[in-house]
Amino acid sequence: MSLLLTSELIRALKGNHYSMNSIDHSTILAPVVLFVYNRLDHVTQTIKYLQENRLANVSDLYIYSDGASSERDQLSVEEVRAYLKTVEGFSSVVIVEQTENFGLAKSIISGVTEIVNRFGKIIVLEDDLITSPYFLDFMNDALLTYESQSRVMHVSGYMYPIRHKSLPSSFFLRPTSCWGWATWKGSWEVFKKNSDYYLEVFDRKMIKQFNLNGSYDYFEQILANKSGAINSWAIYWYASCFLNDGLSLHPRESFVRNIGMDGSGVHCNDTNLFYVDLATENVKNFGTVIEENKEATKQLVSYFRGIRSYSISGALNKIKNKLKMVF
Repeated sequence: MSLLLTSELIRALKGNHYSMNSIDHSTILAPVVLFVYNRLDHVTQTIKYLQENRLANVSDLYIYSDGASSERDQLSVEEVRAYLKTVEGFSSVVIVEQTENFGLAKSIISGVTEIVNRFGKIIVLEDDLITSPYFLDFMNDALLTYESQSRVMHVSGYMYPIRHKSLPSSFFLRPTSCWGWATWKGSWEVFKKNSDYYLEVFDRKMIKQFNLNGSYDYFEQILANKSGAINSWAIYWYASCFLNDGLSLHPRESFVRNIGMDGSGVHCNDTNLFYVDLATENVKNFGTVIEENKEATKQLVSYFRGIRSYSISGALNKIKNKLKMVF
């Protein structure tokens, strides 16, 4: 167990004679919430890596299983649910089987709201994310460290493959990340999924800042939701944090890897542009200055511009190949 969590446990035990094993860990550790659908191969990997976390056996796991959207998906959903009933290795496992298809956005919004309102904090995963053995250490340490800092609204377990050797072991950015994250009840209360609201509130200058100086078109996702082209939740969480001057804590070394970038997930294309190695140790110290790390933002902007050029080049190559086939 990490030094931060050990210190917290000792403080909780101060003044009584209970043993470390008798303390109610649920009052200190955040519940882990996993959202799943019909990808058995992915979810088994997600669970396997999560079980190998050092805090797994003292963490409560809540699994939200979405209902099938079609008869074609019914069998695979049932296979996933049968597997979930065998999951062990956690302090407790609670499975919520939806009787209808919510879709990813509604599933996450409703599930996160329910759990974070009940426990005050939450750690969130989806069924295509694998984690470092130190993922739960980092997330819980961060939640404990910054719980009284209202400007810190989000903790990210994932970090993009930027050039980060000169960066501290953790730092603050404005954008959130939905690939393994955590938050508190007070922060989640400002969440608003309303395209019209953001289209009215954001001006041109704010959009440029929101898009990291034009390096990544986050705001386009709000427009796509408005038009009905997509139905997502994460862009609204970033927008909610942004409008409340919130910051997102990120690790230098990623504690999460997305294995769903194979075309099987919602809004996920087949690509390795986001591949990262998993962290092999926990973050030992967190910064005391609550402000955006300009160097980290600069590196992220550079990374986004690089993958945008790569994507454009890739698209052109595909067009050229198709033209060769035609002519």
